[in-house]
Amino acid sequence: MHRKLTVLILMMACASSAAYSGTDQWIEVSSGHFTVISDAGEKQSRHILDQFERMRWVFQTLFPKLNVDPPTPIEVYAAKNGKAFAAVEPAPYLAKGQLSLAGYFLPSQDENYILVRLDAEQEHAYATVYHEYTHLQFRSAGAWMPLWLNEGLAEFFQNTDIHQKDVILGQPSVDELMFLRQQNLIPLPVLFKVDASSPYYHEEQKGSIFYAEAWALAHMLMITDRENKTERLQTYLNLMAHHEDSVVAAEKAFGDLRRLQAALANYIHASQYKQFIMQSAAAPIDEASFTVKPLTQVDADVDRAEILALVQREKEARDIIEAVLKTDPNNIRAMETLGGIEMHAGNMQGARKWYGQAVKLDSKSFMANYYYASISMRSGATEDDAAIESSFRTAIRLNPKFAPAYDGLASFFVMRHSNLDEASSLANNAVRLDPGNLYFRMNASNVASSMGHFADAIAILQAASKLTRNRSQADMVQMRIDQLNRV
Repeated sequence: MHRKLTVLILMMACASSAAYSGTDQWIEVSSGHFTVISDAGEKQSRHILDQFERMRWVFQTLFPKLNVDPPTPIEVYAAKNGKAFAAVEPAPYLAKGQLSLAGYFLPSQDENYILVRLDAEQEHAYATVYHEYTHLQFRSAGAWMPLWLNEGLAEFFQNTDIHQKDVILGQPSVDELMFLRQQNLIPLPVLFKVDASSPYYHEEQKGSIFYAEAWALAHMLMITDRENKTERLQTYLNLMAHHEDSVVAAEKAFGDLRRLQAALANYIHASQYKQFIMQSAAAPIDEASFTVKPLTQVDADVDRAEILALVQREKEARDIIEAVLKTDPNNIRAMETLGGIEMHAGNMQGARKWYGQAVKLDSKSFMANYYYASISMRSGATEDDAAIESSFRTAIRLNPKFAPAYDGLASFFVMRHSNLDEASSLANNAVRLDPGNLYFRMNASNVASSMGHFADAIAILQAASKLTRNRSQADMVQMRIDQLNRV
């Protein structure tokens, strides 16, 4: 008898109405990790929040050494029906004949949005949401996690169901299996080496094989580790985290790769596929700690406008915000949203104006402070130095996990040739918080070279070269190394 392993179902949805002047009451329910905004009432909103907390618990339990909380907030916009969902649906999906969405993951530097339609009845309606949420969980591992595993786990978790007290994980993907049975598998030593520049990641036919095989291998390893009480996958992750070669790490964790390849082929052609159930009743979720508050129509409109600005519906977003500012000229969130709209439109001076006004009114948004400081710094106006430094520091205080604020303040000090010791500490913090970010490492190298520590600067760049994703990035890093070698 085989164990069932449970993964998760996110019973969630996200939406808000377009210029939504309907009579439905929008409500906000929050935990320490998620905020749900919904027009479906308090009971359903609490249920959605509980489901997300169970999903987070699954990742904490299965991958205890990975940080599962991103540096920017996660907001779930849960629409009770198709009309409310359409009010925030991405523009490309509104055209006639387009795919009907049940869920959509919308990452941004400001905030991570999950849009969900609560009345969706499709099987695995939120597969895209689960897939991208998985990538979000592993974001901090981007510097070392091999591509096959990152994509394989995302494919694994997308077929997920969360029930009242358990989570069903590992449901097989029939389409993937049928496809793989008709293909020659990628040799595992090749699969383990695939990166973003590989044809297996970019070319349509090879890419299809890569994704399907990555899913099958991740599925086999997750299921068999759970069944046999082994930790091969965790051992592999630990080795990769210490920058072991991906093939060598696989041999140490999984054993002989030829046997693993044969086992994978047998697994793909098997007639039965296992899933597992995790009893999430054990999850330490305190529903009494959830905070609930009704939203005013203005707050609901601003929430909707923030999303519309990110889904290529800029005009609607502008119309909503301008209407809000007419009735409430000092609405800080409306100013922040308009700043974001102007920035995405390429109007940096307009963005600086609105972010600056929000900051002067004591904005509690770390992003508003960060963007005001960052845009002002790039403008080159030295008379704003005190405000720039203050806003960077405020962004760090409001969100100590937000790496770009540390990097921005470090760059500011380098540009002004001041506080270089602090700049070094700030740059190191940015790299620590987001080790997979190539540009943070390059800026850390710039700080070191500004201090005259050229050997350190070169060493930082040499480590950064492992993070390059294409030829252009690799050439950029090498060019800087060559420059420093000539100093």
